[in-house]
Amino acid sequence: QQQPHQTVHVHTSPPAPTPPTKQIDTMAKLSAAVFAALCATTAAFAPSSPSAASTTALSATGFEEVGGKPFDPLSLAKLGTGESFDTFPNMFPDEQFLKEAEIKHGRQAMLAWTGVWATHEGGMGLGMHIPGLPVESDWTKALAAFATDQPAMFGTILLFMAIIEGESVGHSGDNFRGKSTKTPGDLNFDYLGLKKKLTPEQYERYTIVETKNGRAAMIAMASLFAFESIPGSVPLMDIFGAQ
Repeated sequence: QQQPHQTVHVHTSPPAPTPPTKQIDTMAKLSAAVFAALCATTAAFAPSSPSAASTTALSATGFEEVGGKPFDPLSLAKLGTGESFDTFPNMFPDEQFLKEAEIKHGRQAMLAWTGVWATHEGGMGLGMHIPGLPVESDWTKALAAFATDQPAMFGTILLFMAIIEGESVGHSGDNFRGKSTKTPGDLNFDYLGLKKKLTPEQYERYTIVETKNGRAAMIAMASLFAFESIPGSVPLMDIFGAQ
């Protein structure tokens, strides 16, 4: 006997709509940025072997990539000592002043880069805004807009910066002439007592990490200025769709 043919109806759901190209590009940019950040974080905080840490951490210089010594073929860092060539006394700053300046500019650049990224609108900017302050999407004009709209607050910030700058060198000697008694970059401001919780090896490591990140931030800020001034001068910014 032949069985009657049975028709099986298979219900299939319609294909999901394809995301717009703009959303795909945005997700790709964010994924690349997150991946790069994770790689950098992993490299920075990867544990090292105890033997290596105990023998090399205190002797680290922050210039391990170039043989452990600063890359200074012209001996510019020693101009203030007169070791490079004969100069007038106090014509050039001592190495103490140069180290202090590098650390300060590195910290300022890290804050500046974070501020641009957090407040910039468009591209990969977060578009954050402080209520009550003027809105200026162009970061190159933001400071002028803030100073014009809030002159009292702007003046207070400048005064506060001047006091900090004066106090940082006023009681420790002249670092321009190499007579300072303070460690470059140490403002003796640690109200949370974080330094006391670190071993000498950890403190030395974090000091080097801060210096290197500061150097990277200074290069990043220079690239932002170049990107705004010379279109196409920073190809990586074009890849990420910066505006």
